[in-house]
Amino acid sequence: MEKLQLVAMVQAYTGIGIGLMIGLGALGACVGVGIMCSRFLEAAARQPELTDSLQVKVFLLLGLIDASFIIGVGLALWFATGNPLLAALG
Repeated sequence: MEKLQLVAMVQAYTGIGIGLMIGLGALGACVGVGIMCSRFLEAAARQPELTDSLQVKVFLLLGLIDASFIIGVGLALWFATGNPLLAALG
């Protein structure tokens, strides 16, 4: 294969990987946040006196879930702009 074809293949597969990283990361984060918030509302309805302490934990976990998604987006943008796989081609 010519070098230009190899570069095109690496960029094409990188684009597919970036789409999967962002898409599946967003899907997982949204599902996780939805399940966690629904369980929080159920717990708050059952025991309203625990709402304040549960709310603090929910917001902490929301931040952690979103942080994992943002890290995935950052890695995907790194591969999109400064692809380290292209350096391996020489």
